[in-house]
Amino acid sequence: MLPANAAIVVLGPSGLPLARRLKRRLPGAEIHGLAGKSLSVDRQFARIGGHLAALFAKGRPIVGICAAGILIRALARRLSDKRSEPPVVAVAEDGSAAVPLLGGHRGANEIARAIARLTKGKAALTTASELRLGFALDAPPPGWRAANPERAKRIAAKLLAGKPVTVAVEAGNAAWLLRGRGVRRVKKGAADIRVTDRAPRAREPSLVLHPPVLALGIGASRGCPPAELARLAARSLREAGLAAPAVACVASIDLKLDESAVTELASRLGVPARYFTAKQLLRETPRLAKPSAAAFRATGCYGVAEGAALAAAGRQSALAASKRKSRHATCAVARAPQPIDPARRGLARGSLAIIGIGPGDPAWRTPEASSALARATDAVGYGLYLDLLGDVLVGKRKHARGLGAESERARLALDLAAAGRNVALVSSGDAGIYGLATLVFELIESAAKPAWRRLEVTVVPGVSALQAAAARAGAPLGHDFCAISLSDLLTPWRAIENRIAAAGRGDFVVALYNPRSSKRTRQLARARRILLRYRRAETPVVLARNLGREGERVKLTTLGALDPGEADMLTTVLVGSSATRRLEGPAPRIYTPRGYAAKRMRRRAP
Repeated sequence: MLPANAAIVVLGPSGLPLARRLKRRLPGAEIHGLAGKSLSVDRQFARIGGHLAALFAKGRPIVGICAAGILIRALARRLSDKRSEPPVVAVAEDGSAAVPLLGGHRGANEIARAIARLTKGKAALTTASELRLGFALDAPPPGWRAANPERAKRIAAKLLAGKPVTVAVEAGNAAWLLRGRGVRRVKKGAADIRVTDRAPRAREPSLVLHPPVLALGIGASRGCPPAELARLAARSLREAGLAAPAVACVASIDLKLDESAVTELASRLGVPARYFTAKQLLRETPRLAKPSAAAFRATGCYGVAEGAALAAAGRQSALAASKRKSRHATCAVARAPQPIDPARRGLARGSLAIIGIGPGDPAWRTPEASSALARATDAVGYGLYLDLLGDVLVGKRKHARGLGAESERARLALDLAAAGRNVALVSSGDAGIYGLATLVFELIESAAKPAWRRLEVTVVPGVSALQAAAARAGAPLGHDFCAISLSDLLTPWRAIENRIAAAGRGDFVVALYNPRSSKRTRQLARARRILLRYRRAETPVVLARNLGREGERVKLTTLGALDPGEADMLTTVLVGSSATRRLEGPAPRIYTPRGYAAKRMRRRAP
């Protein structure tokens, strides 16, 4: 499995074509480019050394389309523990070579192989175990874990020396290991490697590998304390002699999709949580050790913990530990004969990230927004906003809806998330400022869809239109300000007029959103007339259109000279307060002082 969220680093335009090809192949990857090179990338950086060091410190995989020496010099002083270092791969600009420099067994070798397959180049692997043995003991398949990884080096050395190594398989299927050269399976006696779901013995002489063959079934009362559930799960495994690293997933009924104790237990174990309907759990009734009529009355199935464990482990599974209870929870464990793939079991808890992508320029997109987009499986939004994201959405399902279809977009995003998808609902600017975040919460509160209330919903802030407009113009929002939408589609015009008048009386800097459309042509002119009751005609005004996009235009004018016909729905209008000033120069700027000058004068007074 390829590592996700790689940073593909380019230093000039010659590396961009390959970077774009790699982005489509590597899951959730972003292109990072050197600033000042006119590169259309997801993120820009000023200093290559500092940027690489920051990525490395965060544990992000790095693919550098540059000389290997650049990566080595930037990261040499950061190296400490190879077991925790992220993958780092150097790639030739023509794709002829991909060299894993660091983290070979943590994904760098897989990245290099994937790049070589794409470019028809060479993956220059140097890790002896993979080259000569066909596997790496310290990098087992996904879900497998080593109880004592320090023993792997000794056994790999034995194999590399041409000596046979014995393997005892007590649980799961170890085909990936048994195919290796020099590996021999034994049924009894001591073995160099033991594949088991049992807890290691004291002073275990073998390398112990745990295959993901256990499913932990959970039933919990509403509001169950997470610490209580964690103790119950640990006790259930301990009393059955089972190893926590052999757990492939935590499972429960879909009524517990939003139960924090369940999600926290899965997070603590480092495994996914999967959920099943009562109908699915009811099918497991014949295999339950302790069916409960009370459970049926409460949930529609005769056993949540045992039923969920068996459903997650599959048809050929059996209970390895029957139901155990604490005050607020139940726990059971099922064992599968083969490793469990949680992605094929039950329903994942869906997530909805309501993301503000800023005005459109990738440089104005926050790192949190980029990370949320990388994690998403589906993106929902107005077609223009999805187009602005470009390659960021490669490999994701895109669901474009027209302008004005806000409710349809929000409902679709909620339904996709309820089906277990990781959804990004995209807004321009900031999703919480005249964006879709409020609409989503309104729908969750009013709609009779319990599945929506169980979702993980996050709001990711973005650079708002008023911030972008102010930055382009200078600093007009330097003192108190307010924002008012002139759209009367959802708000009566009388209420909007009252707010404009209140802003005028309060001497606020005013940001006017939605100033004029093809059908609403008079509102901005009316707002201007109201504000002129409280402002001088010379009050500075900013008209900012298409910020961060092609055709950007910023005009500085005055309230008296403001022509409403110059604004449209892509325009943000900033009207200054009585204190807002215009600073003349080659590039005029406007700003609203906070009173620092007066404060300095008071300090100087005798």
